[in-house]
Formats: sequence, structure tokens, C-alpha cells
Amino acid sequence: MGNIRYIIITVIMGMYLPAANAQVNNKLVYYVNPLTGTAASTTLSSQTHGAGTELLANTIPAVTLPFAMTQWVPQTRESEQKCLAPYYYKDNMFYGIRGTHWLSGSCTQDYGSFTILPLTGKLSLDKRSVPFSHQQEQSLPHYYRLTLPQQHTVTEITATERSAIMRITMQKTDSLYIYIRPNSDAGKGYIHVDLAKQEITGYNPVHRIYQGRGKPAGFNGYFVIRFNKSFVVRGCFSGNTASGSDSINNQKELGAYIGFALSKNEQVSLQTGTSFTGIDAARNNLIHEIPNWNFEQVKSAAAATWNKTLSKIIVSDKDEKKKRIFYTALYHSFQQPRLFSDHNGTYPVFAGNYQVAQLSSGSYYDDFSMWDIFRAQLPLLELIDTKRVNDFVRSLILKSAQGGWLPNFPCWNSYTTAMVGDHGTAFIASAYQKGIRDYDIQQAYNAMRKNAFDIPSTEAYKDGRGRRSLASYLQYGYYPLEDSIPDAFHVKEQVSRTLEYTYDDDCLAGMALALNKQEDYAILSKRGKNYRNVFDSARGFMNGRYANGNFYKDFDPDKKLFFITEGTSRQYSFFVPHDVPGLIALMGGPVSFEHALDELFDTGQYWHGNEPGQQIPFLYNYVKAYTKTHKQVAQILSSQYDDGPGGLSGNDDAGQVSAWYVLASMGIYPVNPASQQYAVTTPLFNNISLQMENGQQFRISKQSLHNIPTGNVLLNGTQQIDGFIDHAAIVRGGSLIFR
Repeated sequence: MGNIRYIIITVIMGMYLPAANAQVNNKLVYYVNPLTGTAASTTLSSQTHGAGTELLANTIPAVTLPFAMTQWVPQTRESEQKCLAPYYYKDNMFYGIRGTHWLSGSCTQDYGSFTILPLTGKLSLDKRSVPFSHQQEQSLPHYYRLTLPQQHTVTEITATERSAIMRITMQKTDSLYIYIRPNSDAGKGYIHVDLAKQEITGYNPVHRIYQGRGKPAGFNGYFVIRFNKSFVVRGCFSGNTASGSDSINNQKELGAYIGFALSKNEQVSLQTGTSFTGIDAARNNLIHEIPNWNFEQVKSAAAATWNKTLSKIIVSDKDEKKKRIFYTALYHSFQQPRLFSDHNGTYPVFAGNYQVAQLSSGSYYDDFSMWDIFRAQLPLLELIDTKRVNDFVRSLILKSAQGGWLPNFPCWNSYTTAMVGDHGTAFIASAYQKGIRDYDIQQAYNAMRKNAFDIPSTEAYKDGRGRRSLASYLQYGYYPLEDSIPDAFHVKEQVSRTLEYTYDDDCLAGMALALNKQEDYAILSKRGKNYRNVFDSARGFMNGRYANGNFYKDFDPDKKLFFITEGTSRQYSFFVPHDVPGLIALMGGPVSFEHALDELFDTGQYWHGNEPGQQIPFLYNYVKAYTKTHKQVAQILSSQYDDGPGGLSGNDDAGQVSAWYVLASMGIYPVNPASQQYAVTTPLFNNISLQMENGQQFRISKQSLHNIPTGNVLLNGTQQIDGFIDHAAIVRGGSLIFR
């Protein structure tokens, strides 16, 4: 009877889901609320742990395409300074539409951006903003519209991967001036108005952040702007002073303006193309992507792209709010890494000096917030977007070839050494272990191995190349407290650094074994046990340790101590994702381990806004306490996420926090992304369908709203699942039924 029942359920689902998909696929974009995360977080995590930036998710209401080069956002803050997003919901002044390269949900900084501000009335070089109301704006992934009653204008924008088209509609007869400003806080950049070509061109120089902060990044943010109506009035300015010429460069608050005399209901459209390689490339990107002035056509194409992307996961539920939260999270998961190559394959050389290289195929990407996204955001893409994952890996291989070392956190197309760990290694190993291998595997392995074994020269090290203070780790098997890890953006943090390098070494060990590199495997697998070296058995937690072997005495597991990265020892003690059974044994066995998990949650020490703890709720599966996994995951899904502007718990960190929601709500989570296993728990939705690139579908459903013991979880109707499911079982297609 069990098999008969499975067949009936499968047939019914097979009849229902395609019909449902056909009805909702072209509407999924309307479930997304891009404003989510633009206000101070109102979640439990922010109230418990959220000092400083954790109060802000720092997302932006981006008009864009998935993983696009440039996002287009209403600007409410002018500066490109660190931790200041272009848009905040609490603001009420509109500074224009910014072509931005902000890392979604980050505490980093924008770069290479520029802003377009349309204003009516008289020419005014000192007027930089106008009041606006949220009641007058419409925000969607593919389209933004803002009515400004005081200006008597309606501004709309839609986008392609590297370009955008903006339309301004006049609600009364008046003059319209359009001001364009490169957003350089350093007083650098260039802009030129070409009357003959009826276009504006310019660039905003990019400077490095973290390691090498302030140095030129070796590329600029270039832009070209064209108009569908001829302008006669034009000029350039610095601050509120006109320059008297058609070009200006390297002055504070520089910009350009053009003017039109327009009638009521008349429209002006402008197209803008962007590039990181040059003005001609920006122009060519624009011509390739927006060959005409049909705004509605571009808008419809952008909506179709988003609907196709979002429909890779179809969720079915009567609760519309849950679906809004889910598809908003999916939208946030598809922002970075960022497309960096032009439509013809040119891209700026990594860590280069304004050099341009050419791809033979595929696309080049940057802005890998790797410490965050290797945990859930990239594994999500390994399920549903393998072609792009191959491009990501090839991009990392290119970076290692051009810069000499595999970067640990490549952003601004530069070395940064931001955060701790070497998780480019973890990501490549994860892709390889899941069969995503359309790249030079030996070249990838060589780059990973170099980071794990070789010590860079002093000059290269200070520029951000290589693992931080690797010699100490190799000598002691951990980072002693005497080593403050100089020449790193994050100094000290020795325990966290030990745990994360230990994880990376184990990831590389698995790849070495698969490639039959036995000597490397023996060394790396031993290093994968180094987490034991910072476990203080007397206290039962990971603790700082000196070179003589003694542990740090002034210890409190719930205080933020200098040897822990953005958290506490209690939280970080559970970061051994590659060897949870070994950690369980270290903590005294299954009963003690379960008690330690209980204590973390019962004392309010679980911090969802901190990535190294996001696997913790799923660790109950390793001691078969499945109902506790369900309880904690369900509580996090309901309390840490909402569909209002404050509905994200702390920084979204390039989509990592959102990707956690996507995976957890489907009932699967990669505790160790470099393995092929997902921990399983009761899904949030009654029916879920994943569409893989290989053409297969995997369906997850539950037959009851009550808590369902994992013993009643069936793979393909017959195979009982005991807490975990393999990646291969999902990508082959089939079903996972909770009943």
C-alpha cells in the first residue's frame, strides 16, 4: 500500500504543479518586495545582538537583472563611504537614480557609481535633492517609478545586465534639467558633454577597501548616457560653480547638466550603459543591450528574466505573506557575485593596473563576499544555476593566475583579506564535489594548494596575497595568542581563524583524495583535525591558546573576546562543519552535545545575524534530535524574517541571510557545503518544486501541518531518510515527501 500511495501522490503532484507553474511563473516578480531590509531591523536577533551595523540589513531596492554589472536604485544618501547604503527607508529626500555597485546587504562601500537627477524649474547647481514619499513610489526588481508632485514629474527606470533606460514624464509645461554626478568622495573622476553626439560620458575611479585601502583598484566605473531628444543647454560644474567648459575632471563634486524645454505630458528618455573597461565598452554594452527607445519592451524583458529565474523554485501555500518573504529572499540571493565582463568578453585584469583582458567564453565575475556566501548562497546556486557556478569558479581561477594567489574575499577586483578563512578553497571544493567541473580542475587545485602550503613574500603579503600569518598555523596547528596577525584587515581573531582554516584544509583534503594526491591528502586531512587544538576541555568551549599550550584564563563563553570573529566562543565552538561527529565526541558525546545546543538556544545566544552560527540549528540532526531541529528552524523562519522594510536580521551579506531562508524553508541545509549532504527538516511550505539545469525536477511536499518525525520522510516514495539527503539524489530529480 505504501508504494501505491506514493504513486498516487506523485501522479497528482505531476498533474498539479505544471499547471500551477504556468499560472504563477509570469507573476512571481510581484511577490518580491525590494524595500525589505532597507529599514532598521525589527527582528529578535537585532534586538538581542545588534549593536552598530547589525541593526541594518543594508539591502537596496535595486532595479537590475540577476547578478548584473550595475544596479539602479533611488538614492537617499550621497556618499560612497563605508557602511552607508545608497537608500534608507527612513529618508525622505530623493537625490536621483544611482547606477550603483553596492554589495547587497553589506557593510562595505559603493564604488564606481554615478547619479542622474532630473529637476524642473530653473538651473540650480546647488540643489541636490527634493522631498519624496513612499506613497508615491513603486519598487519591483525590474522596474521603479517615482512621482514627485513638487517637481510635477514621474520618473521610471528599468534595466538590462549592464545598462538601463529611464523615462521622465512632465505633468506640466516647464524646463527640465538633468544633472549627472560621478560619486567620488575623493574628488576624482571625469565627465564630458558631447553636443554633437548628444551624449554624456564619464567615469568614477575605484579605490581599494580593506587591505590596500585607498590605493587605486586598477579600473574605473565608466558610463555613457544618451537622450532621445536634442538638448541645447549644457555645461559642467564643480560644487555649485559652473566650469564654463564641456569637460571637467578631478575636482570635488564634479558633474554635468543638460536642459530641455518641455510641454505637459511630454516625455524624455535616456539610456545609460556601464562598463569597468572603458567608455567605448560602456557605449557598446548599451548598443548591444538596448538598441532602441522602447521602454516597455525593456521592462517586459526584465520582468520575464526575473520570472524565469524565480520560477526555478516554485512554492505553494495559501499564506501569501510567506510567499512574499520567500521570493524576496530569492531576489536578494541573486544579486552578487557581480558580472564584471562586457558583452564581448572584455574585463579588467584582477589586481591589475588598468589592463584589459579578453574571455574566450563565458562571463567574468567579482565581488565574492566569500566569508558569508560559501555557507548557503553559493550552495543554493549549485542546486539551480550550475552554469553560473562554473563561471564563478573560472573567474576565481583567472584571479589566481593574474594576481598570483587565490583571493580569499575578492571584491573591487582586488585582494582585500577581508574576514578570516580561505573560503575560495571551500567554494571550489564544494562545486567539484557536486560534479560542477567545467573548468581546469588541475589549475584550480594548484591555486588552492598554493594558499594552503606556500608563504608569500613580504611585499605580496602586505598587498593581501596568501593566507594571513600561515607560518604560525603550520608551526603550532593553531594560531597562538602571541601572534596578532598583523597586515590583515581583521587582526587577532586567532581562534576563529584556526577553525576556519581547519575547515578549508579539510575541503582541500577531500579534493586531493579525489584527484589521487595522496601525500597532500595525508597532510591536509591531519590539518582538518586542528580544531581540537583550540578546544579547552576544562571549559568545554573553543578558547584562545598561547604558544606554550596554556589556554586564555579570563574566559567567558558569552563575551565577545578578541580571538573570536564577530561573535562569542559559545557560538563559534560549533563551527566544525566538516567533522561534527568529532566535535560531538570532543564535547562529551551525543547527550552532552545536545545539552550544549539546548543551552545556546535557551540562553538566547543563537545569533542569526552572524554567519558562523547559521548551521547550528541543523546540528541537532547529528544526534537524531530531529524535533529540535524543526522547532529551532521554524522559530527562526517565523521570527527573523518579515516582508516589511525592517524584515531582515542584520546585514544580509550579499544574500547569505536570505539564502538561508530559501534553503531552510525548503527543509534542506548544507551544514558542510563541501560535502554532498544536506540536513533535512520539515519544510515551511506544503509543496515545493526545484527546477535544475539538467532538466530534472525535485519536489518536496508535506502531507500534514503537524510536526512529522523524520522516520516518515521518504525519498521517491520508498527510501526512508534519516536526517540527511545527498546532493546527487536531488539533482537526479524525484520527490521528498513528509507524511
